[in-house]
Amino acid sequence: MTTAIELAAAIKRGERSAVSVAEEAFAAISARDGEIHAFLSLGQDHAMEAAARVDAAVAQGAPLGPLAGVPVALKDNMCTKGWETTCASKILEGWKPPYDGTVVERLHAAGAIVVGKTNLDEFAMGSSTENSAFGPTRNPHDLTKVPGGSSGGSAAAVAAGFVPLSFGSDTGGSIRLPAAYCGTVGLKPSYGFISRYGLVAFASSLDQIGPFTTTVADAALSMEVVAGYDPKDATSINEAMPDFTGALSKGVEGLKVGVCADLLDGAAPDVARRVAEAAAVLEAAGATLVEVAVPELKLGLSAYYLLAPAEASSNLARYDGVRFGLREERDDVVAMNTATRTAGFGAEVKRRIMLGTYALSAGYYDAYYGKAQKTRTLILHALDRAYESVDVLLGATTPTTAFGFGDKVADPMSMYLSDLFTIPSNLAGHPAISVPFGTGDDAMPIGVQVLAPGKRDDLCLQVAAVLEAGAPR
Repeated sequence: MTTAIELAAAIKRGERSAVSVAEEAFAAISARDGEIHAFLSLGQDHAMEAAARVDAAVAQGAPLGPLAGVPVALKDNMCTKGWETTCASKILEGWKPPYDGTVVERLHAAGAIVVGKTNLDEFAMGSSTENSAFGPTRNPHDLTKVPGGSSGGSAAAVAAGFVPLSFGSDTGGSIRLPAAYCGTVGLKPSYGFISRYGLVAFASSLDQIGPFTTTVADAALSMEVVAGYDPKDATSINEAMPDFTGALSKGVEGLKVGVCADLLDGAAPDVARRVAEAAAVLEAAGATLVEVAVPELKLGLSAYYLLAPAEASSNLARYDGVRFGLREERDDVVAMNTATRTAGFGAEVKRRIMLGTYALSAGYYDAYYGKAQKTRTLILHALDRAYESVDVLLGATTPTTAFGFGDKVADPMSMYLSDLFTIPSNLAGHPAISVPFGTGDDAMPIGVQVLAPGKRDDLCLQVAAVLEAGAPR
């Protein structure tokens, strides 16, 4: 598939028209999305109007943004003005935000053409995109397999060749996990690098928007477009961003790469083999390999599944049938609230709300939520110590390749274990990237993961570019 960088360059040179590129994207979606279900809604009329404006600017010799004419898809938990934003939940079905999120605004300013909103696990709670109220998304490589979650629709849209660039959100691995399962690049940026204004909240101290692309260079370009301070987000970092694109040509000569056993413990043999091959690629390119143990990372899963549901319990309290979204009429407010939430939320969302409410309840707060926060700090300090001796950490993105539909639905703990290697970066607020690196014994994609210290997203991209160049073809 043509990359975002190549498309934008061809459109700027007048070799391609933005309208024809958009038409091709919609034709591809029409031909195959019936079986994949990557999209929940399409915005063809608006997209074609935006593409025509790009072509007019090209004809006039007007300045163009770095993504001029590039089709882009957005996870349907990002607010788009006047365009239904459902979070794949019946409780928000039909809701149209009155504003665009900051990422959406920046994409429009860069000339990108938003073609549709993609499917997800309801309110981004899941690892397989089987929890959507509007039906699951399927893996483009094998329709019997899940695409990962919660940003499965965004990953599938890129993997299927519908768009060269999409955006998802990552709370515990929801970008990197589907990127690994679908064979795309997926970057979870440092917390605070990309504005969360307009992202419907799941767990506010963990959520982060990031890109899915076919190449590391496209991921770097997308960061150039959407990263940076936003006064509308109180957690946005007010400082200069790294040179994301400039990092791609630096190589890894002289870098110390920590091959982390704790990011491999529990991985299937075929996944572990690919990580070993990835380490060899980096070593051949001049990096020094160092065996690193960070045993505290194994505590991440239990801490996350207390902290994230606790924050979700608070954030989702706003869906009460009063201000927006679904409303089930009853005789009194309490009955209406109860009926609305019963009808509007799916089983996984209800499970996490109950877990979070319990963890925050009187008598249990210190024992559960308080202890989980201390564990989070423990993990952060452990990673800081690891980065005193190495520049980055290397490990698996996921324990296995994509699993079959229904394989883990009846066993929530088995599903949660899919996030084992991705959660620590969210707890620490650090960047991490999943890079496609060959396939497994079942011929499904495998992703290897690079973790870097906070605010060193450029270092993630720098190492990822070398891995990409050396990946099995």
